[in-house]
Amino acid sequence: MQENEIDRALAAKGVSNDAVKAFVKQWAAHLDPAAVEVVDAEDDERLLQEALADGEIAEVTGGRYFARSYAKDTARSEERTFVATSKPEDRGAYNNWADSAVIKPRVEALMAGGSRGKTMYVLPYLMAPPGGPLDQWAAGVELTDSRVVVLHMIRMARVGVDFLNRLPDQSNFVRGVHVTGDLDNLEQGTPNDKRHFVTVADERLLLHYGSSYGGNALLGKIAHGLRQASYDGYASGSFLAEQFMLIGIRDKQTGRTYHICGGFPSASGKTNLAMMHPPASLADRYEVHFFGDDIAWIYVNPSDGRLYAFNPEFGVFGVAKDTNESTNPNAVYASGEGSRALFTNVAYNEITKDVWWEGRTAEPPEDVSGWRDWRGDLISNRPLERQRSGKDDDVWSHPNSRFTTTLANVPNLSPEANEGAGVPIDAIIFGGRVREREPLIRAIRGVAEGVYDGLTLGAEATFAAEGKQGVLRYDPMSMRPFLSYAEAAYARHWLDILGRASHKPIFAHVNWFKRDAAGRYAWPGYSENLRALLWLMDLAEGRAEGEGSPVGILPRRGELNLSGLDISEANLERLFAVEPDMWHQEMANREEHLAQFAGLPEEIWQAHRAMEAAF
Repeated sequence: MQENEIDRALAAKGVSNDAVKAFVKQWAAHLDPAAVEVVDAEDDERLLQEALADGEIAEVTGGRYFARSYAKDTARSEERTFVATSKPEDRGAYNNWADSAVIKPRVEALMAGGSRGKTMYVLPYLMAPPGGPLDQWAAGVELTDSRVVVLHMIRMARVGVDFLNRLPDQSNFVRGVHVTGDLDNLEQGTPNDKRHFVTVADERLLLHYGSSYGGNALLGKIAHGLRQASYDGYASGSFLAEQFMLIGIRDKQTGRTYHICGGFPSASGKTNLAMMHPPASLADRYEVHFFGDDIAWIYVNPSDGRLYAFNPEFGVFGVAKDTNESTNPNAVYASGEGSRALFTNVAYNEITKDVWWEGRTAEPPEDVSGWRDWRGDLISNRPLERQRSGKDDDVWSHPNSRFTTTLANVPNLSPEANEGAGVPIDAIIFGGRVREREPLIRAIRGVAEGVYDGLTLGAEATFAAEGKQGVLRYDPMSMRPFLSYAEAAYARHWLDILGRASHKPIFAHVNWFKRDAAGRYAWPGYSENLRALLWLMDLAEGRAEGEGSPVGILPRRGELNLSGLDISEANLERLFAVEPDMWHQEMANREEHLAQFAGLPEEIWQAHRAMEAAF
């Protein structure tokens, strides 16, 4: 492609930022696309129609859309994801660190000519509500050869040329390059796997090769919003970027809104908590406001010395599985008719233009005519006994099937969601999935103790997953797949940021998944989880006292609002029981886990020893 053709494409969209122009030209020369096209959010409808015409997506009833990814390209790939810098001290236990001088040339060679015959789309975007104090780390440009990726990014980030044109420092943006590659010949999952998803953190450069799915390809989301932003926050000493949900709880009686953020490992209830409705018995008094279910950028606001947070994303990339009117009615609404939502790897009916996934209804549709599974195979071509069996091998949708929709479609979106400064944080919570041992909620007052709890966050393994039932897969702050520098420095950065706050949030650990003696959930979960958070706010403001335990402050009898909830005394006792034998084993496991992190701050070890001694 000739340079003057690139100049015309950039000029047609009003790109005036010289650094953006140079970036586009550099990579156009390397990737050799047939055309370059700059994208604004206003291009969404045209791009949808083009993608429909070319068979890249299909129509879903109610003005929504469906896409199917390559069968070996259905999820993030942690083992092929790397953080690269020029500093060996950035190597951590979990960040898959690589020397940028070695890995960069390797990925650039794989990408050479990789967009030949395709359009290279240029997406200028902002990962923050405009006008905030962290704007200087929020701007980015993604180059991609996938139109479907563009459609997702328009829903997940604020896309527009003006965000880059008006930068005070015209070169200060994250540079992202995504090349799909020849998906049939990447040798996925073998020793010769060609996929590389690389964050060159100290250069603010993202190089992703070998996928067109989700976090592998939507570079503004995880690569920029978490890995790069986390490194930027550390390198600048200015902020934290965490895989946290962020909600507001408004007390309509007092007019007070409490803001809570927190981290949860996969399958531990983060999205359902972020999007929950109050239970019916509390709905007259309380509202739950949604900010985000996946990322929060956190900093100390010098104007009042408080910790503030905001969701840098513009949309929701939600897991479809088990989403229904009972588990998450707000998510159903947000991806409902008129939302322009984009579904990925769910089951699709080519006759009725409808979609379905496991958990959407109790059983799959009875009439299987026209239904294709996530691979594109007709359900009606299966043996009759496998069409609606419900067995893992016979699922219709992929377990990681998704819906992508903008925040504006979420019915309980906070009126403060687009505040550039974010909102003040009253509490930070961590929650894993644990059958026993962990109480429903335990509050933690000290900063070092709270950071220690986050660093030892985890969810139980199962026999099927790892052969160690009851043992946690530790997931520090729920950031294990997204850490971009060494864990000891990460812990120190957390302590430093929170140490600057003159008004510090309370911490808590929650567990919605404790089982009763028969193996059933002892707590109903979902909207009822609000009750535990209301107690935490009562404790923080002195309306509740709680009672001490070796693991933190637990609710006293009568402090947890159980109005309208039918729960047995036996289950209440179990929910707040502290089992010393289990905790002794857990403390030994934690010591082994923390010992991986050379140079861990002494404050964290002190918190560990204090908890250990409490038993």
